[in-house]
Formats: sequence, C-alpha cells, structure tokens
Amino acid sequence: MRIAVINRVFSRSAGGAESYSVAITQQLAARHEIHVFAQETNQPVPGVTYHRVFCLGQKPRWVNQLLFAIATWWRTRKGFDVVHSHENTWHGQVQTVHVRPLRHNLLHGRRGLSRVLRWLKVAISPRLLTYVWLEAARFKRRPGRAIVATSKALMLECEQAYPASRKRLSVITPGTYLRQDTITRTMARRQLDLPSEVPLLLFVANDYKRKGLDALLQALAKLPAEVHLAVAGNPAPIAHYRQQAEKLGVATRVHFLGSLDDLVPAYRAADCLAHPTLEDSFAMVVLEAMAHGLPVVVSGPVHCGISRELQDGHEALLLHDPRDAQALARLLRSVLDQPALADQLRQHGLAFAQAHTWESATLQYEALYQQAAALS
Repeated sequence: MRIAVINRVFSRSAGGAESYSVAITQQLAARHEIHVFAQETNQPVPGVTYHRVFCLGQKPRWVNQLLFAIATWWRTRKGFDVVHSHENTWHGQVQTVHVRPLRHNLLHGRRGLSRVLRWLKVAISPRLLTYVWLEAARFKRRPGRAIVATSKALMLECEQAYPASRKRLSVITPGTYLRQDTITRTMARRQLDLPSEVPLLLFVANDYKRKGLDALLQALAKLPAEVHLAVAGNPAPIAHYRQQAEKLGVATRVHFLGSLDDLVPAYRAADCLAHPTLEDSFAMVVLEAMAHGLPVVVSGPVHCGISRELQDGHEALLLHDPRDAQALARLLRSVLDQPALADQLRQHGLAFAQAHTWESATLQYEALYQQAAALS
C-alpha cells in the first residue's frame, strides 16, 4: 500500500506521540511504501520518503497548526491508498489521538451557564476556535474513517467529548521492542558520565513539569544522600530545574542528560524508573523501561493511562497522588532497599512489556488500513 503519514514533528526524541508515530512507521516501512509529511524531522526511519512541509513560524502555534493542516491536505488529497494522521487535521482515513481532546478539557462536567460561558470563551478566541474546529473535523464521520486512541482511558475521554464517534473508536496502545541489551550497566554509566556505584533513579520526559519532576526532586531530598537521579529529555527547562535542585540541596545528585536519540544506555544505567506524571494518556516510557528490566514507580490510573492495566505491587508500584513527595520517596526507597521487591517488579514488568510489541500494534493498524482503503 502507498501510505501517507502526517506528523508535524517526526522524531523519536520529540516526545511520546512522536515516538509512537516513528515506531509504527518503522514497522510499516518493511512492507509498504511510506511517505512522511512533517515540518521537522531527523529522518529516523530509513527507506521512507520524507516531504518537508512549509512552516511560516512556530508561533502563534494555532496558526501554524492550521497552515500545516491545509498544506498536508493539499499534498495528500490524491495518490495514496491511506492517509494516517497523528495531528489535528480534517483529512486522513485513520486518525490517531494521543492526548485528551480539547473539547473534553473545556466542557466535560459543565452544565447550564457554566457551559454557555465556555462556548462563549471559544467563540471570541481565534486560537480556541481553530483548535476546536480542527479537532471536531477529525472526529467527524467520513467513509472509511477510523479513530484510534492510544489508551483505554483516552478512548473513554474521546467518547465523552464526541459521543457520535463511539462506533469508530478503537484502542491501539504503544508497543516496545523486545531485544537483548548488549550494553552493561557499567558501560552505560560510563557512556553517560554518571557515577558508577550509586543507586540511580531515572526520569524521562520532555515536559518536566507535567510529568512530575517537581515532586521527584522533592522526593530525592528525602532519600539517602547516596541516591542520585538522571533526567533525560528536553534541555530547555534544565536551567530552571537545576536552580530548583540547588534550593533543595540535591544539585550534586541530579544529572541532566538532555535529549537522547537512544534511551537504551539510560535504561541500562538506572536502578528504577520514576514517572510521577500529573497527566499521561498512556506513558510509553513506562513500557520501555519495563522492557529493559527496570522496576517502575508510576502515577496511578487517575493520572496515567498505562496504570489502568497494571496491578499495584505486581508490575509496578502505583503512586496515588503524584504531588505527594513523601509518598513518592517512600515507594522509591522500597524499590531501592528491597531487592526481592525490585526483582518481582522487574520480572512481572518484563512479562507485561512482552505482551505489548510494536509488531502487534502495526498489524492492528494494517487491518484498519485495509478497511479504510476498501470503504474510501
């Protein structure tokens, strides 16, 4: 099949949604002709045709999103069996939704005057109006259209925001690569310039605040002085969080690694993944950490989609309140101080990861492509 993939930023290091798109594309490229339409990409998948989409400017973001939707519609309207969009666009038979719908954020639980005022807010804001219109367009019923949520929790939120889309919605969760790590813990720490013999926590995110780094730094201050933390992700907030670490007296124990195209050394170097996220539709990083044999402490199902599929104390330790630094410190210390618990989490987490592969996710997409192509 000739497939167009639409993703404004197509890079593994850009975030969870982008990593998802790259991973699915990599699997598809072995069997199909893939064309990627993006404004930014480091071309992470060989054998794919890349099409650069014009960018007038990153800000205002809503204007760029609208122009990107128009440009990709024009360039993919002919010549493809299937168009698969990971963005807010009105075109594309297959639409993958990675984040909570804006309509859900604006209107869920609101009634009467409160709801009217929210709609008024949208009506007088070109930014909100554009986002709401683009989002509604991707949920609109069209021949062959399939809408995919990346977690069960996200699918429920999509149904609540757009009840008419219920029959077209399905869930395809992220996967992971099951491969034998060839790099040792010692080699990984040396490669990343991390201390060799200390207990090491790992935090991976691009949005440090939303993924809970504030609480994690506070928790680190409550842990023994020999415990260190490695932070991988977007380098932009590092200066702010380095200052925060200094105020908490843990600056020498926090190691900012910046963006890493390959996270394997980080997973291999760590003793535990900490993911006290405030909001995550799934949390691919948790699945990836499990696949590399890391025990995990993660926010509970209210805040993190993957936790709806995890049993507390079995595959991971679940944190009820991600803002509770004391509780977070207690759970992290349990993993570091109890080797038997860490081994149990490691074994069951690995088994969970083995049941979620990118190949399995891709096969589900291929089934949707066949249906979409037949009905379009």
